[in-house]
Amino acid sequence: MTDPTTDNAGQSGDAGIPARAALEALRTEIAKAVVGQDPAVTGLVVALLCRGHVLLEGVPGVAKTLLVRTLASALELDTKRVQFTPDLMPSDVTGSLVYDARTAEFSFQPGPVFTNLLLADEINRTPPKTQSSLLEAMEERQVTVDGTPRPLPEPFLVAATQNPVEYEGTYPLPEAQLDRFLLKLTIPLPSREDEIDVLTRHASGFDPRDLRAAGVRPVAGPAELAAARAAVARTTVSPEITAYVVDICRATRESPSLTLGVSPRGATALLATARAWAWLTGRDYVIPDDVKALALPTLRHRVQLRPEAEMEGVTTDSVINAILTHVPVPR
Repeated sequence: MTDPTTDNAGQSGDAGIPARAALEALRTEIAKAVVGQDPAVTGLVVALLCRGHVLLEGVPGVAKTLLVRTLASALELDTKRVQFTPDLMPSDVTGSLVYDARTAEFSFQPGPVFTNLLLADEINRTPPKTQSSLLEAMEERQVTVDGTPRPLPEPFLVAATQNPVEYEGTYPLPEAQLDRFLLKLTIPLPSREDEIDVLTRHASGFDPRDLRAAGVRPVAGPAELAAARAAVARTTVSPEITAYVVDICRATRESPSLTLGVSPRGATALLATARAWAWLTGRDYVIPDDVKALALPTLRHRVQLRPEAEMEGVTTDSVINAILTHVPVPR
């Protein structure tokens, strides 16, 4: 994923331009607390524009939690964090009915899912029963308790984290739940220069628990997000681009390296993220490069490698990159 601020050709003159400027200002604010990680920041913004959810994968200590907290602070959104553990119950996430002795009635006590930005930390450490408690919230944007549907706040985004190297005591997410995440973003270890910058900041008194002291201020909010979403919805998609997205997804289903290809839901997700990316880069129409830029984070978790391909060192990213190379690009 490249920097969306570097390509402003074909900038549209719609009312969404102030909203775009506000969202681009997120980079400056988040950089006050998080060093590097621009692709992850952009991915989270794309997910907000598409009303989708994000799976963040990276080893411990690469600022996944800090990134989400800083994003929420810069967008002036409510955020809550849930540490997923083996003994976590579904009601610990969604909320439950609590008996009130004074009124002799049950009242609903909302769980942490009732927020704008839910950080589901180490989601693969909790059993499938609790993992599935998020499915309705992610898909329907509501929680049903005792037969009563309760709508979630708007905007609503789940940012779930998982550790890619530690498997003992974990419960891998099933394909059906992985498919509910719009993007899977990998958070890499920082470069040497970035790591020096991190340590320099800490030596100067930076406290990751006090974002206000770090100078992080709200630069956008729900109103800007709503305007941005409306502008993204007006972004033009030609029939050739639609066919290009379909051809890429169909090629994953025919790949000899994969046992599971991208579903039609995945194709819809790729089209949506490409539109959001096109708008962020300053265009009101989608080009093939927009599709290519978002193909990896949108599709990598929706495909499954054959065991023999995995033993040979093949990765889902390499398979998708090969498909992007071979599928004809519309002119």
